[in-house]
This record gives sequence, structure tokens and C-alpha cells, in this order.
Amino acid sequence: MAKIQVTLVRSTIHQKPVMRATVRSLGLRKIGSSNIVEATPAVLGMVKAVQHLVTTKEVAAAAVTAKEAN
Repeated sequence: MAKIQVTLVRSTIHQKPVMRATVRSLGLRKIGSSNIVEATPAVLGMVKAVQHLVTTKEVAAAAVTAKEAN
């Protein structure tokens, strides 16, 4: 399955608690933090719900294995 890198680019201040919880469940805390996640339908739905707060980028499989090895 494909993987995507999700990066938080806007603050969750003044966002509804549901949006904050979605950002936290994606593994993001501070602005600029990023996380590599599986591109499952559930995760893609979460990303779509907070698309105004995050950016996404598809990650190659070789880059993912190199990062997980560290």
C-alpha cells in the first residue's frame, strides 16, 4: 500500500476539538511536524477533513524503508 507524508502547516488554535483530535490522530503536534502514514481510506478521510491545516506528499517505498531503519 502507498504511503504519504502529512505535515502540519497551520495551527490548530481556534479550531474545533474534532479537528484538533484528527490532527493528533495523524501523529502531528507542532507546526512543521510531519508523519509518514499508510494511505488507507480512513487516513485519507482524516486528511481531507483537515486539508486546510496540513499538506501531503506521496513518499517512495525506498525512502520509507530508509527512514524506518533509522
